[in-house]
Amino acid sequence: MTGTARPTGRAVVDEPSRAPVSPGDRTVRLAPLPRGGRTRAVLPGQMGVRPRPATLRQSIVVPTFNERDNIHALIARLVAALPHSETEIVFVDDSTDDTPEVIAAAAQDSPIPITVYHRDEATGGLGGAVVEGLRLAAGEWIVVIDADLQHPPEVVPDLIAAGMRDGADLVVGTRYAGAGRTDGLADRYRKLVSRGSTMLVKTLFRSYLLQVSDPMSGLFAIRASSVEPEELRPLGYKILLELVVRNRPGRIVEVPYVFQERNAGESKSSFAEGLRFLQHLGRLRFGAPRSRMLAFALIGVSGLLPNQATLFLLSHLLGVHYLPAAVVANMVAVLWNFALTDRLLYSEHRDRSFPSRFARFFLMGNADLLLRIPMLALLVDGAHLGVLAANLLTLVASFVVRFLIADKVIYLAHRRNS
Repeated sequence: MTGTARPTGRAVVDEPSRAPVSPGDRTVRLAPLPRGGRTRAVLPGQMGVRPRPATLRQSIVVPTFNERDNIHALIARLVAALPHSETEIVFVDDSTDDTPEVIAAAAQDSPIPITVYHRDEATGGLGGAVVEGLRLAAGEWIVVIDADLQHPPEVVPDLIAAGMRDGADLVVGTRYAGAGRTDGLADRYRKLVSRGSTMLVKTLFRSYLLQVSDPMSGLFAIRASSVEPEELRPLGYKILLELVVRNRPGRIVEVPYVFQERNAGESKSSFAEGLRFLQHLGRLRFGAPRSRMLAFALIGVSGLLPNQATLFLLSHLLGVHYLPAAVVANMVAVLWNFALTDRLLYSEHRDRSFPSRFARFFLMGNADLLLRIPMLALLVDGAHLGVLAANLLTLVASFVVRFLIADKVIYLAHRRNS
């Protein structure tokens, strides 16, 4: 069993289906273990398709990344809160530690069926893991919940009950309506980021979010018949917004809850995740090509700082002639821009090797010196502009050419995935 402990149960592969099989459907089901629990794990090369029991009311989808210390408490609280015969728990795991083995061990004693699906490549980040869980889930309702217990498992029955009572397609756990609170946000900075990102999202997608007070929530339940996983193209960890915008569920209701403190482990929020979130917003709002150009522009703007700083240091402080100083400054900025572009903008669209990408980007980033240096000399010596102002003008003039070359020549895979 890939990435999990080896249980003693007998593996039974389901009969193949005639329908096309997606990666999330390559499943092996284990016979019940002596203590009542069972584990199912996706194995490479298997083409069995797990049947979707008509009596299963809810599937609990839990994306995990290095959450080993939270697994036992999470499963225990879900088991205490939910009817065993109507529930399954689906873990989609991207961990680099032994989280899958911990899940498999906990499953031995669980009266609720547990699925472990370990992904070797974390495509789409946490949002991609949720989409894989949507494909695997067999319940009438699919509940998405974090593993760190900041989403209290005890609220899951309330989500399902609200959806059934109100005939909803989507039920959102909200921190910003009714009795909802954000107690688990550790400090003012995190609260400010949460509120600010919520306001930004509601401004950009106002018509989609009229019924949603907490579009950044990671706790929600969706009716399985209302979701089309193949329509989703997540990037990062904010899957609810992706689901609302692309799948457009009909009736949406909310259930307030109190956001808790993390039970164990460290937060997965980071500066890189924040940049992916902004890129995701741009892709949803403006489309992939425009959002890439906007992100490329922001990275290019950020490169102005090391460029201008290096030019100032060399030409004004060290007395280097402004033309060779401009060449060195450009190389420093190209290294800066490549690091951000390759790591953040095209991290999942790399058809070429790193040396090939770097060589092409470096060549492209410095090729415009053939035009910029004469233009710089003309502006400084002919138009008598200051060195820094003239350099800035030449950088702005070269932006569009750089983007088109990067987008169409260096990175190719996004043409198929946009």
